[in-house]
Amino acid sequence: MFNFTPLLGAQSASAASQSLLEFDGGIKVLIDAGWDESFDVEKLKEMEKHVPTLSFILLTHATTAHLGAFAHCCKHFPLFTRIPVYATIPVIALGRTLLQDLYASTPLASSIIPLHVLTDSAHPITSYEDGHAPNILLQAPTPEEIASYFSLINPLKYSQPHQPLPSSFSPPLNGLTITAYSAGHTLGGTIWHIQHGMESVVYAVDWNQAREHVLSGAAWLGGSGADGSEVLEQLRRPTAMICSSKRSGPLAIAGQRNKRDDTLLSMIRDTVGNGGSVLIPSDSSARVLELAYLLEETWRKETSTRQGTNQLKNVKVYLAIKTGGATMRNVLSLQEWMDEGIVKEFETKSAPQVDQDQNRSRGQQRGGAKAEDDKAAKPPFDFRHITILEKKSRVMRMLRRKEPRVIIASDTSMEWGFSKDAIKSLASDERNLIILTERAGETGAQVKGLGRHLWELWNERSESSRQDPVSTAVVSASGHQTTMQSTRTVPLEGNELSLYQQYLAKQRQLHQTEEDELVRATTVWQQILDDNSQSSPSSEDEEDFVAQGKPLSVAYILGRARTKNQPTEEELGPTILIRNKGVQDYYTGAEKGRRAMFPFEPPPRRREDDYGEELVQGEFETKENDDDGVTKRRKVDETTTSGPGEDPESSDSEPEENPDKVEGPSKVILGTETLQLNCQISFVDFSGLHDRRTIQMLVPLIRPRKLILIAGEEAETNELAEECHKVLNAGAGEAVVIIDVFTPTVGMVIDASVDTNAWMAKLSRGILRKLQWQQVRGLGVVAITGKLAAASLEPSAKQAEGGAKKKVKLETAAPEEEEKMDTTPILDVVPTNMATAIRSVAQPFHVGDLRLADLRKIMQSSGMTAEFRGEGVLVINGTVSVRKTATGRIEVDGGAYSLADVKTTETSSFWQVKKKIYDGLAVVGGGAM
Repeated sequence: MFNFTPLLGAQSASAASQSLLEFDGGIKVLIDAGWDESFDVEKLKEMEKHVPTLSFILLTHATTAHLGAFAHCCKHFPLFTRIPVYATIPVIALGRTLLQDLYASTPLASSIIPLHVLTDSAHPITSYEDGHAPNILLQAPTPEEIASYFSLINPLKYSQPHQPLPSSFSPPLNGLTITAYSAGHTLGGTIWHIQHGMESVVYAVDWNQAREHVLSGAAWLGGSGADGSEVLEQLRRPTAMICSSKRSGPLAIAGQRNKRDDTLLSMIRDTVGNGGSVLIPSDSSARVLELAYLLEETWRKETSTRQGTNQLKNVKVYLAIKTGGATMRNVLSLQEWMDEGIVKEFETKSAPQVDQDQNRSRGQQRGGAKAEDDKAAKPPFDFRHITILEKKSRVMRMLRRKEPRVIIASDTSMEWGFSKDAIKSLASDERNLIILTERAGETGAQVKGLGRHLWELWNERSESSRQDPVSTAVVSASGHQTTMQSTRTVPLEGNELSLYQQYLAKQRQLHQTEEDELVRATTVWQQILDDNSQSSPSSEDEEDFVAQGKPLSVAYILGRARTKNQPTEEELGPTILIRNKGVQDYYTGAEKGRRAMFPFEPPPRRREDDYGEELVQGEFETKENDDDGVTKRRKVDETTTSGPGEDPESSDSEPEENPDKVEGPSKVILGTETLQLNCQISFVDFSGLHDRRTIQMLVPLIRPRKLILIAGEEAETNELAEECHKVLNAGAGEAVVIIDVFTPTVGMVIDASVDTNAWMAKLSRGILRKLQWQQVRGLGVVAITGKLAAASLEPSAKQAEGGAKKKVKLETAAPEEEEKMDTTPILDVVPTNMATAIRSVAQPFHVGDLRLADLRKIMQSSGMTAEFRGEGVLVINGTVSVRKTATGRIEVDGGAYSLADVKTTETSSFWQVKKKIYDGLAVVGGGAM
């Protein structure tokens, strides 16, 4: 069983992404905790409902659309930090700096307490002006808290299968395996492959097949270094493929990287040549790497007297991001996640820089030309021509200068980053140019985001955009006015503080109740599992055992605690004797199994590790109350994260001037301001996403049994679904299974289980005695060839014991007896006269998948030497090489020395390797039984 539910980001203009995957046995997987620039907590309600039943969480990209709500959930959702989270190392590192930048840039990221939560307070809403409640903000996580949240994420590497650990309130995962593959688009971006039983799910949202300066393409065809002829075996023929339809409209044709870069640089040259400045809104951690690398390399060539034209020599480039220094330092340590070309560039440019540092320490002098060569040998992202600005005061000083410049600022929505401040300063001059790098999503607020508004304005005024997606069209916004949202935080006053304190008290009580119920329910469930491991329940108790299992104990109880409803006596069963006061009797005459026994609630048990009882996070913290009555925690040994890096011209001792910053409980005052646009607007697609042509090419090669399209607007999703349905079912006749293409909306549940034609059949005693089971990775495998007979021809057990040979005739049976009769067909042994013909047709085959890492351990345990050399080639005893192709085929190559002793195959390395490989697979015969 596999169900898929998009919680956010399906047939919607919002870029936020949240997806829920449900597998057999109550396993629930949340992929992404995205948010948009509205920061509306109502959009997280559906995810919050599933938190008590989640098994683990996966994160795909270090962008706001994929993990913007992660810190909010960790701070304000009980039990969320107890759920295991998995992501790649770059997603963890860059996601941390992204959220630190987000919460430091806008107070709205803290989230406004919803109106309906405050309606049952002691102070009526109508007591405030205009009958509206104040926009009271929740407590924002500090940079230290954000760092601690991301330290809880389990790091993974590409192409390494991993069996995740479930949460303490999750059912067993039963061998579920997750594997991360490169998605392109962002550094560490992930395509997830989830294998559970017969269900194989590929989750691919926001990927890019094309190679770029910094990022390699998606791993569909094997990634860099592969021949690219076939899709990886692990990603081929999945049960369901969940793919994004974003940027798949009729204008989305595969763009060329060189044309894209030349278009951007040409616009910059023309603008600065006319005395104007260029603003390029980008994100804080993902696509900004591609832009920064391109501009740094261009300025290095332009300022070189040997290669450049000196047109950009006096033009400065600024990177305005609050955590820009920390982001670039993280990138310098993530070289192995980049494309092979830039990795070689790191290696070639780092060596001269090391020699320069050593010579400088020895006091040796170098010539001017040699020193210039050493300066040019700086590794990527160790900027020489880009100045990083992290403080708002320095950004405002830069904007007041009357000189041509190029500014990369966060963010693309222009709602919370430095790009919002930059456009206020640059919009009035018609010489300035704003280059949009991707289509901004809608937030759903009453006032449309500025980034989305500018993109729609350019799309309307640019006629060439309807013909060429990599357009060079520059339109003038002269005479156009727009509104943008303004925010200002102020301290709470009067009844607002009491209202806020009452809300905090209610939340603490609710969280404590859920924590207590979880501890009790988990302890009971663990005790049941321990008892069940020693003595499994009988067949008559199985149904009751499942009914009193985990879903009733955890998910149901937490749901009741949240809605303040008490379970009924029928739902409680015999546990009413210990849960309700004054109840001494409970009738169990009609009950079976555990419901007929007196309930027992074991005392809570502390979890233990190798060093004894586990320590609870925050157990050694002291609580303090400030003057406003807000409880704060102070660690005994407080440590702070290293501050973000500054550019060479900055003053580290200069404090950040933020007059809007408020200590303690606060509220936000929202307003609007009018912005007169006289500047130029253009669009160059730097989003790094797949297009329609790429999807139409790859999906038939992947051949999913079911295709689910999400993460796109309604029109482009429906158009792509129609095209994919035609491509996947081209030439399908009556005998071919039609591949379904789903386009769910937010909240719609899609049943995407594996589509098999399954029938029930009974095995005869004769065929049961001949079964020869083989074990492959904990699963029993057997091939059965038999003769299927109707149930009416099989004598019953009583008739067999008495020797009766009478056949039951269905046509003479009464209607009541016919309903009670078992009509399941019987699979019996093939007669001797037919066995020879069937055996000649059925061919034996191998079942299983051999991992080279497992083979390496097996050979080492057998006393042989085994090590990996080259590109994934396992060399054994220095004479036998074993490689696994992208299609899963095992190739064994042995030289003459591996067959030195042909007479004694046990001592031959070649034959020993072959034997171990076959031992790891099940050879299923095709003969009749």
